[in-house]
Amino acid sequence: MSNAKVVLEPAFQGVGHKPGTEIWRIEDFKPVPLPKSDYGKFYCGDSYIVLQVTTCNKGGAYLLDIHFWIGKDSSQDEAGTAAIKTIELDTMLGGRAVQHREPQGYESDKFLSYFKPCIIPMEGGFASGFKKPEEEKFETRLYICKGKRAIRVKEVPFSRSSLNHDDVFILDTEKKIYQFNGANSNIQERAKALEVIQHLKEKYHDGVCNVAIVDDGKLQAESDSGEFWVLFGGFAPIGKKAVSDDDVVLETTAPKLYSINNGQLKLEDIVLTKSILENTKCFLLDCGAELFVWVGRVTQVEDRKTASAAVEKFIIKENRPKTTRITQVIQGYENHTFKSKFESWPASSTAGNSNTEEGRIKVTALLKQKGVDVKGISKSSAPVNDEVPPLLDGGGKLEVWCINGSAKTALPKEELGKFYSGDCYIVLYTYHSGDKKEEFYLTYWIGKHSVREDQEMVFQIANTLWNSMKGRPVLGRIYQGKEPPQFVALFQPMVILKGGISSGYKKFVEEKGQKDETYCADGIALIRVSGTSVHNNKTLQVDAVSTSLSSTDCFILQSKNVMFTWIGNSSSYEQQQWAGKVAEFLKPGVAVKHCKEGTESSTFWSAIGGKQNYTSKNVSTDVAIREPHLYTFSLRNGKLEVTEVFNFSQDDLLTEDTMILDTHSEVFVWMGQGVETKEKQKAFEIGEKYVEHAVAFEGISPDVPLYKVIEGNEPCFFRTYFSWDSTRSVIHGNSFEKKLSVLFGMRSEGGPKSSGDGGPTQRASALAALSSALNPSSQGKQSDERPPSSGDGGHTQRASAMAALSSSINTSSKSQTQSHSGQGSQRAAAVAALSNVLTAEGSHSPHHGRGSPTADAAKTELAPASPPPEIEPDATETGRTEPDVSQEQTANENGGQTIFSYERLISKSTDPVSGIDYKRRETYLADSEFQTVFGMTKEEFYEQPRWKQELQKKKADLF
Repeated sequence: MSNAKVVLEPAFQGVGHKPGTEIWRIEDFKPVPLPKSDYGKFYCGDSYIVLQVTTCNKGGAYLLDIHFWIGKDSSQDEAGTAAIKTIELDTMLGGRAVQHREPQGYESDKFLSYFKPCIIPMEGGFASGFKKPEEEKFETRLYICKGKRAIRVKEVPFSRSSLNHDDVFILDTEKKIYQFNGANSNIQERAKALEVIQHLKEKYHDGVCNVAIVDDGKLQAESDSGEFWVLFGGFAPIGKKAVSDDDVVLETTAPKLYSINNGQLKLEDIVLTKSILENTKCFLLDCGAELFVWVGRVTQVEDRKTASAAVEKFIIKENRPKTTRITQVIQGYENHTFKSKFESWPASSTAGNSNTEEGRIKVTALLKQKGVDVKGISKSSAPVNDEVPPLLDGGGKLEVWCINGSAKTALPKEELGKFYSGDCYIVLYTYHSGDKKEEFYLTYWIGKHSVREDQEMVFQIANTLWNSMKGRPVLGRIYQGKEPPQFVALFQPMVILKGGISSGYKKFVEEKGQKDETYCADGIALIRVSGTSVHNNKTLQVDAVSTSLSSTDCFILQSKNVMFTWIGNSSSYEQQQWAGKVAEFLKPGVAVKHCKEGTESSTFWSAIGGKQNYTSKNVSTDVAIREPHLYTFSLRNGKLEVTEVFNFSQDDLLTEDTMILDTHSEVFVWMGQGVETKEKQKAFEIGEKYVEHAVAFEGISPDVPLYKVIEGNEPCFFRTYFSWDSTRSVIHGNSFEKKLSVLFGMRSEGGPKSSGDGGPTQRASALAALSSALNPSSQGKQSDERPPSSGDGGHTQRASAMAALSSSINTSSKSQTQSHSGQGSQRAAAVAALSNVLTAEGSHSPHHGRGSPTADAAKTELAPASPPPEIEPDATETGRTEPDVSQEQTANENGGQTIFSYERLISKSTDPVSGIDYKRRETYLADSEFQTVFGMTKEEFYEQPRWKQELQKKKADLF
């Protein structure tokens, strides 16, 4: 990095030293900070800079992403200013940020993930040359929605010609929000559009507004469909989709690498390897759909600006769309997408930590010069994870089988916990979770010295067992030395012994002419005891020589019929206690001789071949907390390509998909219920391909635990990475039907059903429309001003309502296959809807939301007779979730008090508070006490990913 003087923009003062988001708008060629209340508001005539700071997964520093967003109507000068100021901001932060060019409508998934569920750019702008947008009264708008996870929303002309059969549209009127699903539209895009509806409902309708689903091609005589088409001047066929620039998907091409010297690009026609990239140069990686600019760590600031300008010229010369995304990465901070374009990317932890430390020092020094508090970035050590990870509920049934040839042999109870490194085992744990549901943890363990035949057989038998249990268990593959906490916790103790007892292992040793070192109860064995917690108390047999000893551990020496416990001078009391327990487990009833380091007898030393030097230093282990990553994937020519889902939540687990969750210490292959059975059998094949990929590009261990998880059977140690709502697993259907039920308590009418099978929803909507059509006077009391297109269709509306009611009645009379309970539910729904209509005639409550319907109209919102459990709309997003229990209720039950002490809010309190939402205990803390408990402000806490919030709440006993 150049030592050129950095001119610090006043607007950039003090940023980048804590996790969170900062946004600036370019005004008069200067960055102006936006208030947090305006985050997510983007105007088409402006350009913006967005800085995202997240916790680093190595070295203890922060990861920095800087995005400059270019509105479609912003001037070239302002867009250029945003690009230059982005480079200056990065330089001020130590030159280690990943920079992203974000053209409006073509934003990266990572950028959109900061603003869930979406951003909806508004016309106009605050920048020079544009009139300041004025707040106007409610205006009916039509939007098109694209994207399965990161959704892109664009306003289109409110006209029938905007509709087509291939996309999903949202029509936002003052009284109702409609979702129009094109006949050929993607199910998952339909589901994602529902989140946009929820966003519009909360933002522009004060959370109270009717929602209607209109399915293209479903000619049901329902009021919602009739009302929808009335808004467009009546029903008429819609045309085919017209191809626009938005529909042009750039093809990803084989990557080409260009070196950049003095603004000139030169094609490097060689195999792409990491070693090509020199730290004094800049390079362009052209992947067709996306461009990457790689910047050497010691390049000059001016070289970086020149490289940026050269890439802009390259786009023009190659006739690429001006909306092409460009990502700039700094040496040492390359993202996964960039690294995966190379043949391989050898991991170098030393270099990585050096880069991290170098960047941290530069940032710290610069911020100190500017008077910024650098307390949060002053340490280079990784955060230590002293949390007890989620473990399986106790009290279950544990079964273990050892593989011997093509058979499995059950281990007797007294042998559970003994594993031989030359053997393979199947472990099945059956238990009941907190909600009394029976769950299964099925794994197979592969010893480090087991033979290939046993490894293949253990997988076949475990998979057969999994199939016989209809895929209900989580199925895991575990290698010796990489046992996860939930596995170790099943065995108290867990002891890994030398050798093996399977015939395959015995045959292998004999053929190789090797000495059989299999543990024998009457032989000599030295066993190390290190971890003592329930989840890490793994005990390992080591070579019976004195060099195996360590002052930081305890050891058990078995010498024929004599047992010693050797206590290292730096070992803990818990280790000493645990050593005694392990000795009793190995040889019950045998007297144990205790010897402290330095007091050993000659008998002890002679048993292990005499005294020699051994270590007195603690062996450090990697216990850093690492960020989990969720990926979608595709197989292209047999090669696995993954796409990251940023800021993920439970909503991203779509029932039709297979996903990969990489926590660095474990890899999960999650499969939705909608995945074909044949594909579910390929889970481990997919997982193994991903592990190979991640070993090459992310440096994870090839022996990382690998799990197959089926939707609805997720274990606690998977759910902990999400803000999990278990009620969703009982909701059946595709992604759209599930989301419709979760968000709005509605049942989809667009599924594979006959056109008249409307059920309770059809009756409810018909009665609602009939009431609306026949009682115009009561509607007039609801709103003083209604747009002419908001649904007052006169005769058309009455005809639609009467047709829908007739259809629902005819459906009831024609259907002969419904159960009596189904008929009862329909009648109940019809009576409830009619009751709402009659109630609405007698009373009306005012509403304060702009363009919102009254409470009476809300009563006719589509809902089944017994709606499924609902969740908070934002329960899975980053951000603050308010308690379900109102402040009034809390105050009424606590003498007017709504703020309580930490001691009363913890789950183990001796004086607990009543009348609060126990899932949101932390919200009742005073700001000062919140800071003391969590070490951060409430604002900083709620800016974290939801899974981190949950972990911290557990640690503070506020869960």
